[in-house]
Amino acid sequence: MSDPTELSRFTAELPFPLDDFQQRACAALERGHDVLVCAPTGAGKTVVGEFAVHLALAAGGKCFYTTPLKALSNQKHTDFTARYGRDRIGLLTGDLSVNASAPVVVMTTEVLRNMLYADSPALQGLSYVVMDEVHFLADRMRGPVWEEVILHLPAAVRLVSLSATVSNAEEFGGWIQTVRGDTTVVVDEHRPVPLWQHVLVGKRLFDLFDSDADAGQPRVSPALVRHIAHRREADRLADAQPRRRGPGRPHRPRVYRPPARPDVIAILDSEGLLPAITFVFSRNGCDAAVAQCLHSPLRLTSDEERAQIAEVIDHRCGDLPDTDLEVLGYYEWREGLLRGLAAHHAGLLPVFRHTVEELFTAGLVKAVFATETLALGINMPARTVVLERLVKFNGEQHVPVTPGEYTQLTGRAGRRGIDVEGHAVVIWHPDVDPVDVAGLASTRTFPLRSSFAPSYNMTINLLNRLGPERAHRLLEQSFAQYQADRSVVGLVRGIQRGQRMLDEIAAELGGPDAAVLDYARLRARVTERERAQARAARAHRRRAASDALASLRRGDIITIARGRRGGLAVVLESDRDSSDPRPLVLTEHRWAGRISSADWSGALAPVGSMTLPKRVEYRQPRVRRDLASALRSAAAGLVIPAGRGAGQARIRDGDSAFHDPELAALRAQLRRHPARHAPEDHIRAAERYVRIERDNAQLENKVAAATNSLARTFDRIVGLLTERGFIQGPHEHPQVTSDGRLLARIYSESDLLVVECLRTGAWTDLRPAELAGVVSAVLYESRSGDGPVSPQGSEIATRRLRQALDRTRRLSTQLRADEQRHRIPLSREPDDGFVAPIFRWASTGDLTAALAAADDSAGSLLSAGDFVRWCRQVVDLLDQVRNVAPDPDLRDTAKRAIDAVRRGVVAVDAG
Repeated sequence: MSDPTELSRFTAELPFPLDDFQQRACAALERGHDVLVCAPTGAGKTVVGEFAVHLALAAGGKCFYTTPLKALSNQKHTDFTARYGRDRIGLLTGDLSVNASAPVVVMTTEVLRNMLYADSPALQGLSYVVMDEVHFLADRMRGPVWEEVILHLPAAVRLVSLSATVSNAEEFGGWIQTVRGDTTVVVDEHRPVPLWQHVLVGKRLFDLFDSDADAGQPRVSPALVRHIAHRREADRLADAQPRRRGPGRPHRPRVYRPPARPDVIAILDSEGLLPAITFVFSRNGCDAAVAQCLHSPLRLTSDEERAQIAEVIDHRCGDLPDTDLEVLGYYEWREGLLRGLAAHHAGLLPVFRHTVEELFTAGLVKAVFATETLALGINMPARTVVLERLVKFNGEQHVPVTPGEYTQLTGRAGRRGIDVEGHAVVIWHPDVDPVDVAGLASTRTFPLRSSFAPSYNMTINLLNRLGPERAHRLLEQSFAQYQADRSVVGLVRGIQRGQRMLDEIAAELGGPDAAVLDYARLRARVTERERAQARAARAHRRRAASDALASLRRGDIITIARGRRGGLAVVLESDRDSSDPRPLVLTEHRWAGRISSADWSGALAPVGSMTLPKRVEYRQPRVRRDLASALRSAAAGLVIPAGRGAGQARIRDGDSAFHDPELAALRAQLRRHPARHAPEDHIRAAERYVRIERDNAQLENKVAAATNSLARTFDRIVGLLTERGFIQGPHEHPQVTSDGRLLARIYSESDLLVVECLRTGAWTDLRPAELAGVVSAVLYESRSGDGPVSPQGSEIATRRLRQALDRTRRLSTQLRADEQRHRIPLSREPDDGFVAPIFRWASTGDLTAALAAADDSAGSLLSAGDFVRWCRQVVDLLDQVRNVAPDPDLRDTAKRAIDAVRRGVVAVDAG
């Protein structure tokens, strides 16, 4: 153990005294314990990690400081270098290696995982590992890596885990104790900077909680509730008042408009609440917010600050090619910064994003509009955090923000050592209830859930290092299995409770074989079948309406048969590309806008068409008036069918396609069943029995799935890999083949597909730009949510590249078929959406042409930041190919492809 005075020596060097939780965690670490620290954002938990660095240096050992993000690794490397000197600090992030043999190395978690699997000599003398932001363990993509590291780390290495506040810290700490021995869990709920909650209603800022209420029983401010009630009543009365409107113009309720973004920032500025981060759950929304502010007179910086900002921009962006500045949006971005405004999201060019972070941290940028990714670790605290909405899109649907997400987002408010207090502001909309906001603000539930599951690379490495039996034991020790086993205890209790209730009900009805129970089960089957039929009919109607909307052409005249926009309309702009088509129309009542299936089901076909001017300035009232008049004239000679009845007839016809013979047979059985005349109370009891029986069956399935679920997945993967020749020999003593050792060195979500491409020669005889293109297909994922993009063959630049993509797709199809047979989760399919852009970039280095190719191939504009991010991921995988490909020519091509991609904006600020 280190000198007992090391903690006092460490604290003597700090410019502030340690808080109680920091003191307890550091003392436990000095006693030789592993430590888990859970504390709010900005509480100073990284001090415990820094003490581990101090202990390692004091004892002549090594410390690895790991983070989940390259940006965080770069940030910590800068901090440690300033503190301990360049010679003692190294950095490893996959594409960067700086002073890797130093006693303290900052790295991404993936780098340490790879070292452990390779038994790297760098592990010699390792005494401490710090895992910063360990709550990333719940992340679907990165999470499993954390558990692999924790499980594989030598027992002699002390582990320091730093996490944001999670509600199951004791459970997580209990797991670490189980797999690693003595572990001290230190939880601190106290925020070093108090957080005040507010709601902005219109242009008035209210406290969310009543300051006069008891501290232990927070209640919503009566003033806020009264103001919102008065506002709702005023809006209702205003809507009820007849307003002057022209003939044929229907009355429409007022649409609530929240205060404009420049006004919100100006209000915060007048209240002394800047700098502020406004969370907008959309990249386009962040960019639009800055654009709105730039179109207003808003200016948040002095002349002196503008000069400082310009100096930082010139220093950071001096290496950007002048020819690319226009396409990068550099000039608008720079003007925003000079006025104290910026966006921050993953689609931003990395050098732009890092410049924003530096200027905001320095207090020179006052207002940042950010997506929620900013809340996941980048050290950018503010005085105030603003939430525009309490609903966000999760990739599939709009869902409410959870209490954990609310806590994570508002945790950025309040800069330690600068602000006396932090502020969280929710912008009010009519659908926001202050009681719901209070619930979010006062609930502390952010449970950590494992996302651990065996991958092909993990399986082959476990088998190679441990053999099947020890690999099983290791999987059984994972946090995922620990949580599953703990959940099973509660599930089994629930099954037992359900069984007792079933026995009681059955006894009342004459035993478990009573006819009335059979009757109730039959009724449940009929109900479920009817619901399935209704769902299918609804889906059919949605598809039919969507197809009908997508088929509309410019100039088509349609009849909108329902809603306040009812009547004739002409299509001004079709919309055939979207999964949710919304063509632009003008109605005979002069309303112009986009309609959806809620307005027009397609039950009535277009009644005719009319000629439109080449360009329709539909926003001008005069143009709308003239066009509506032309529409009525064009429709005068047309036969307009009766809308409502015809539409309903079409819908009923569509439903008739869903006639279900099995449902008809079940209904007939129900009518003939001997128990159909049983007493009503017996039928109700039997229905309750069937519900409990169904719930119990679901619980039993959950128990079966949870018990040894990881080991079963592992065995299935071993079976598939054995079939494909990556593993050979008897089941008890399997051996990893040379192809298996190749798989062990490829770290990618598509690891097995990449190795199949390498060993079958699917990527041989390609030029560097072609190799970059085909490698991108196994990495890239379209953001549209419409699935992988597969351009027409003619859009792929060269015959060799087309053939390589075809071979890759065939291998993927074969792999997915094998996965389905072995009941393994299916691998993602190749996505060609980035092939054309990266081919163009690697061939020419022309950013404008590359982004134009992205627009052509993927159907939507790719941001410069996304382009650079995907290029760097391609470089990472090309680097792995360069190191492990069996074909020396392919290794050489990969090296040249890396050089062709890593240039210009891709090389700038590559950290």
